[in-house]
Amino acid sequence: MGKCCKCNGRLLCMCLLPCMMTGHLLIYIMVSIFVTMSYTPPKITIHYIAPGTSANSSTLASHPLGPFWNLRLEDSALWNQLQHAWDRQHNPILKGNTSWITRKTPKKHLSEIEDECVSECMSRECSIPRMKDSNSMPDQIRAFIQSMHCRKYPLLINQPGMCQRNDSFGLDSPMLLMAIKSQVGNFENRQAIRETWGRSGLVKGESIKRGHLVRTVFLLGRQDSSTGPHPDLKNLLELENQKYGDILQWDFKDSFFNLTLKDLLFWNWLQQYCPSAAFIFKGDDDVFVRTDALLDYLHKQWEAHVLMKDYTNETDLDLFVGDVINNAMPNREPSTKYYIPESFYKGVYPPYAGGGGVVYSGSLALRLKKVSEQVRLFPIDDVYLGMCLHRLGLSPNHHAGFLTFDLPQTDKNNPCSYKSVLLVHRRSPKEMLTLWKQLQNLPGQC
Repeated sequence: MGKCCKCNGRLLCMCLLPCMMTGHLLIYIMVSIFVTMSYTPPKITIHYIAPGTSANSSTLASHPLGPFWNLRLEDSALWNQLQHAWDRQHNPILKGNTSWITRKTPKKHLSEIEDECVSECMSRECSIPRMKDSNSMPDQIRAFIQSMHCRKYPLLINQPGMCQRNDSFGLDSPMLLMAIKSQVGNFENRQAIRETWGRSGLVKGESIKRGHLVRTVFLLGRQDSSTGPHPDLKNLLELENQKYGDILQWDFKDSFFNLTLKDLLFWNWLQQYCPSAAFIFKGDDDVFVRTDALLDYLHKQWEAHVLMKDYTNETDLDLFVGDVINNAMPNREPSTKYYIPESFYKGVYPPYAGGGGVVYSGSLALRLKKVSEQVRLFPIDDVYLGMCLHRLGLSPNHHAGFLTFDLPQTDKNNPCSYKSVLLVHRRSPKEMLTLWKQLQNLPGQC
């Protein structure tokens, strides 16, 4: 009997052993599958060559996701060098220790020459230290470097009463102030904008039919013979301004790399003449904006802000939206207009909203004006805006309605494709007029 039990026990073990091994194998396979399914590969940061591609979405300006300000001084890059000198001067810990700043500031050219330059901006005699490869740089880079310390230019044409023309409407200030970057010769673009999406006055929303006060100004520099042969359009511009009263012109050379100046000078003008504007649209004169839909969007943002203000005690609305570009690198191709030499700037760009148009709150515009005093001028205006935002601890927020790279070719001529669009880039004056007529009865058509 004992022998039989012993025999049966061995037999049972031999039978169970394969089952146990198979069970362990199945558990191992299941655990492996579970680990594989739950595994998230490391995030790979993709760097785009500016102007780049667009990114994620939200509503209000958020905190930056990564560092932009490089704490290490890049001696071989001029912009970084100059910016680091300012960073030390504006550092509250180091502010009182002027001997440290003097000792650490490389030679005379970072601070002392700048003081000399400020008084010489208008005489155009100012120049910053020579760069070893400056002769090999394109003319526009060299011209920018020569005048990058100049931030104040006289107004040739002003509109001091732009935001006080509200007696007939009974409104205190504009809901939306549209600041359009234009050039002296772009008469057709400006007129097409006035007749379509840039009309000044009371403008109704698409769904919210209450009228909002909209004002439009065009930001111009001076036509200069050094940028090419131009006919003398001064008298025509004066006639245009007499008729419409919406031109702001400053005495600086209008060029691609001087577009940053239009932001700075406009912010100065805004603070003095229109500080209570609720929202600012800053754009180029070759975009098309669905102003009624934009007003609906801004109205909702403002109402949400008013509701939240009682709970958060936040009086300022930090709204900044557009077509956001993340992880962009400077373009190092000399043949492109976006070319930035490595000897001028090193590093990645901060997140910025590019390509034709952005919208931000009026209160944020005044903060941008203030913080810009601590950020060196940069040749690309969209990137400079991103730099100023980052300095404030904010990032631009992406909005899918800002189509700065245009609609697909198959949808471009279909009015219903514009139903969710706030801005599209680019449109000629003729295309603006045609599209405007097509979109007047859009809700009924689609």
